[in-house]
Amino acid sequence: MEILQKVFFFIVAIGVLVTVHEFGHYWVARRAGIKVLRFSIGFGRPLLSWVRGEDKTEYVIAAIPLGGYVKMVDTREGDIAEHDLPRAFDKQSLAKRTAVVAAGPMFNFIFAILAYWLVFQIGETGARPLVGQLASNGVAVEAGFLPGDEFVAISGEKTPTWGSVAQRIATTVMAGEDLSIRVQGEEGFARDLVVNASVFGEFDENTDVLETLGIEPAKPQIPAIVGEVIPNGSAEKAGLQQGDLIKAIDGQPVEDWFAWVKWVRDNPDKQLSLDIQRNGSLLALRLTPERVEKGGEVFGRVGLKAQAPSEDLSRYRAEIILGPVDAFVGAVNRTAEYSWLTLKVLGRMLIGEASVKNLSGPLTIADVAGQTASFGLVAFLKFLAIVSISLGVLNLLPVPMLDGGHLLYFAVEAVTGKSVSEAIQLRAQQIGIAVLASVMFLAFYVDFTRYFG
Repeated sequence: MEILQKVFFFIVAIGVLVTVHEFGHYWVARRAGIKVLRFSIGFGRPLLSWVRGEDKTEYVIAAIPLGGYVKMVDTREGDIAEHDLPRAFDKQSLAKRTAVVAAGPMFNFIFAILAYWLVFQIGETGARPLVGQLASNGVAVEAGFLPGDEFVAISGEKTPTWGSVAQRIATTVMAGEDLSIRVQGEEGFARDLVVNASVFGEFDENTDVLETLGIEPAKPQIPAIVGEVIPNGSAEKAGLQQGDLIKAIDGQPVEDWFAWVKWVRDNPDKQLSLDIQRNGSLLALRLTPERVEKGGEVFGRVGLKAQAPSEDLSRYRAEIILGPVDAFVGAVNRTAEYSWLTLKVLGRMLIGEASVKNLSGPLTIADVAGQTASFGLVAFLKFLAIVSISLGVLNLLPVPMLDGGHLLYFAVEAVTGKSVSEAIQLRAQQIGIAVLASVMFLAFYVDFTRYFG
């Protein structure tokens, strides 16, 4: 069921983003007076097709949902009717041809801006970035962090949640820049701290930024008291009841609910000996956490919920909601920042300064699509925005077969006054196919090693 969910949302995500990209080409071509013969989402055998409009344009949904195309009248692709000559793509001015080709990636960026604009207005709720314990002699201690500090901004961008802290650290380090961090202490005074990017080593998707810094987030004090027992779970079968206080596991004291959860998650299918306090009496129980595999991760689960803490948890939460104007400005800035970051990471991978593990193939995209969709609309919109930005940037690279390759030809034509010969374009196309095939193979390889070792 989980695999089907991932496949479904992968197809939804790719379908939406490919449609956005190809609609950009289609919309501008129509506005430029070019005759469009076919608008296809996907490749291969058509699953659904229909014909509309004066130009009898064929709209197609095809079997392989990994791309799409817009086919326009073009004299280089065979004989065409004389009355269609003025509407052929290759007979248009350089400005029109450039606009049509550039429209696909530009629509990907516009989509990302709209997605972030919605996200910022819907609002996000996250954990407030309050520093708890610090590893002795760790990076954070050396940089000047203190328990109780709150992250305010990193490299000039506000960080109201732990999620935004991790995201900002990742984007800054992957861009090869040191971290300029503003924190606010418990006394209310702000301080500026600096962390060298080199402490993170070869940064990839497995890097735990807080563990590397030696920071443990501040947590509310939640005692390990059972608030609810889920029916038919391992805990119910072991005899745990509401109100039980979990004192120890295998003879080791349990400090709080978080420690209990960590024990359970780290020990799937392993029998645990519990010391329980119930109504003033001590009891010994045996419990085996159920093994769960989700998102490539294996962990234990027993079916318990914590007792609601008496402490006010509002200080540990942050909610961010922006008005339409501020949301739009933030969306434009976020899209521009991630576009530039994508370019920088690609450049650093080419010269060996960034890990190829940052590449993502279909398996990773499907996995993240399913996960983010299960988290809700905001998470899925953010995922779509990131992938849309990546598609926009990659398609603008000056590689033959991509939109950027065609724009490179147009740039040469603008300088020399003559179009690039078909012979050169054919040879460049062969090189482009080889480059794209190599990148796709590498992405698949990274995916398989990521999930299957």
